[in-house]
Amino acid sequence: MQCLRCGTCCTAPDISTLGKPAGVPCIHLDASGLCTIYDERPAVCRGYRPDAICSMVAAPTLEERVEKYLELFGLERK
Repeated sequence: MQCLRCGTCCTAPDISTLGKPAGVPCIHLDASGLCTIYDERPAVCRGYRPDAICSMVAAPTLEERVEKYLELFGLERK
């Protein structure tokens, strides 16, 4: 699956390497949904590949996609 550049993977899950809790946008995510440290991003981010979950949480807004993701995995915003 091709990356949709929607920012959901940089917002919905926790990214412990960056100290980022679930449901909170990564501090390196810009307003257009792109990573500002892309070339130096942590291994966990480099290893991520878009998959079926991207389709499962599809929605018009980032907020809606994040809510669907959190619900899908039984997570709460921190």
